[in-house]
Amino acid sequence: MSAQRAKEYLGIENIAGPVISIGGVEGVGFGELAEIRSRTGEVRMGRVLEVDGSRAVMNVFEGTEGLSTGETRVRFAGEPMRLPVSMDMLGRVFDGTGGPRDDGPPPSGEEARDVNGAAINPARRAYPRDYIQTGISAIDGTNTLVRGQKLPVFSGSGLPHNELAAQIVMQSTIEETEGFAVVFAGMGIKHDEAQFFTDAFENAGVMSHVTMFLNLADDPAEERLVTPRCALTLAEYFAFDRGMHVLVVMTDMTNYCESLREVSAAREEVPSRKGYPGYMYTDLASLYERTGRIRGKEGSITQIPMLSMPSMDITHPIPDLTAYITEGQIVLSHELLRNGVYPPIDVSLSLSRLMKDGIGEGRTRADHPNLQSQLYATYAEVRRIRALASIIGEEELSELDKQYLEAGRAFEERFVGQGQDENRPIEKTLDLGWQVLSSLPAAELHRVTAEQVEQYYGEGIL
Repeated sequence: MSAQRAKEYLGIENIAGPVISIGGVEGVGFGELAEIRSRTGEVRMGRVLEVDGSRAVMNVFEGTEGLSTGETRVRFAGEPMRLPVSMDMLGRVFDGTGGPRDDGPPPSGEEARDVNGAAINPARRAYPRDYIQTGISAIDGTNTLVRGQKLPVFSGSGLPHNELAAQIVMQSTIEETEGFAVVFAGMGIKHDEAQFFTDAFENAGVMSHVTMFLNLADDPAEERLVTPRCALTLAEYFAFDRGMHVLVVMTDMTNYCESLREVSAAREEVPSRKGYPGYMYTDLASLYERTGRIRGKEGSITQIPMLSMPSMDITHPIPDLTAYITEGQIVLSHELLRNGVYPPIDVSLSLSRLMKDGIGEGRTRADHPNLQSQLYATYAEVRRIRALASIIGEEELSELDKQYLEAGRAFEERFVGQGQDENRPIEKTLDLGWQVLSSLPAAELHRVTAEQVEQYYGEGIL
């Protein structure tokens, strides 16, 4: 460390929530790490959020309680926050800043990398085309996940998004153990949730393929801003240095955005919608766009961010901006959950924009694209008929309308609905789709070909 970088500053100008400001600094850069020492000798870590001339504004990870303006000492590291990366980090559990949370040693690797990273250059991106089997019919059959895609899960209070995330991780890992890794980032999650994920991965025997970064609910909220960045830094090493296919699961992005709003308010920035900072779109994009494939590289990063929609409002800034950046969304439904359907995925509101390029002959099955389109069309008609039945009564419906209602029940209970331990191969998922359509006359199937109807519709499947 140079003499300039080792220079220590005594006294700070202002303390506002988790943010402090210090004047008279030289040679300090944005994102630089700092060591903050209180009058009692307690050491905390901070990160520079803003530099304005000789004034620096910092976010203190452990909070500012107990700090004083006159007796606090600050020493800048001269470099941004870095994370040592290595293959030895598989099977480990770390805190939100990369410190060990298990009984293992601190991470050590070939090199320490800047956790801020960068979005993948669009000119170097390879188009995602390889299908990932999650074993969940409502995803594999109608909202297929493609390797290198960003596919968020929109959930809400009381919905089983944790169970769904664990199931996706376990079943995807079982399908592709060779050269496959999972990086899990938990932000602001409760202790019992963290224990649930850890136990689920260990009991399924997939923990050796998983690395976990956990920022718990009673951990510093400011730490949440670096937790996903640490996770993505390790994922980039696995994918682009080691040629692995990496699945990154991040939950809960709502907690992350709440921390972003807290820091923004402490800095007295002009708020945007619902008090969130105007740069939240850019900040989220800096995380989501670190996902994908790079031409000439074997590995890939696939990302599943999970977020809780406040009041189940899909137009709320967090899901709204997330949907703009990512390639679709999986939306969970309280209504389906009340009807005993797991996973309660609302197919009519869900979408995978890259699905069409990852399915079909040579990838899943030749009938998959047409079958998916027919299932969507059928379910849309079911919802229209249900609305009509709520007005005139089901007994007044035509015989064809009643057949559609039967198809809708079969779709929700048998196709969307499955057990938490059920890992369905794609062939079973597609066959179940044809079973749903068998409730309707063949003349109603306008999205599939006559050859597909002849092959899959009828006695052979039933």
